[in-house]
Amino acid sequence: MKRTLKIGLSARLSYPRPEARGLESKTLQYLEQSVAQWIMARGVVVFMVPSITQDGILDRSAVRLSDYAQHLDGLVLQGGADVNPMAYGETAIRPEWAGDRTRDMYEMELLHEFLESRKPVLGICRGAQLINVAMGGSLYQDIETQIPDSIVHVADTYDRHMHELVLEEGGLLEKLLGSAPQRKVISIHHQCIRTLGRELAVEARAAGDGMIEAIRGTGRGFLLGLQWHPEFRRPCDEDVLDCLPLLESFLEASRSGNWI
Repeated sequence: MKRTLKIGLSARLSYPRPEARGLESKTLQYLEQSVAQWIMARGVVVFMVPSITQDGILDRSAVRLSDYAQHLDGLVLQGGADVNPMAYGETAIRPEWAGDRTRDMYEMELLHEFLESRKPVLGICRGAQLINVAMGGSLYQDIETQIPDSIVHVADTYDRHMHELVLEEGGLLEKLLGSAPQRKVISIHHQCIRTLGRELAVEARAAGDGMIEAIRGTGRGFLLGLQWHPEFRRPCDEDVLDCLPLLESFLEASRSGNWI
């Protein structure tokens, strides 16, 4: 019998709105349902890892993010707010692109604790961008304005917006997903990887503009970032890339400590 894996999922953060009442007057930490269900589809127990903040009204406990890295088997960094450009040495071109600096610091610490513990990490959308920045890379703050010739990467159709993907020849993704030259993925992002971080390799690009859509760590542990959303694929979406082999590889690495 295989033991049940315990996978951590980073939290999204929501802050009090001016003059809000009730729950909206509180700082909220939450997860997006689809990503939790996608991970749980393989019999995994998912734990949302709360950030450790200074603004709570209760006394802080002795628990640290390193404790989660010690007791959990792997980590998934979910999507959400922009990464603040300060994290890669820039200032926000527009105020709405400033992202969430608090979440950046929380997730970067969480990421490094899991890497130090040799635990596998999978990043989705923002998670892939955060991995790249944490490893010393940078981002384009806004694709449409900074890369005028790019294809459309974000649209009002949201989780039904798709584009073609090209896997890097001989890469890990091609090994796990097959060698078909192009696949459709559900990809929703207005920021993207600009310069690649240290000890990272490109695993996939968008067809049409060559934008980086997947990265892999070249070190000893399992580290994979997907710019698209595998959790948004519906069973009826036969023309959309099924990424369950990637999830299974991540979970196998979480179980055994080994990776391809």
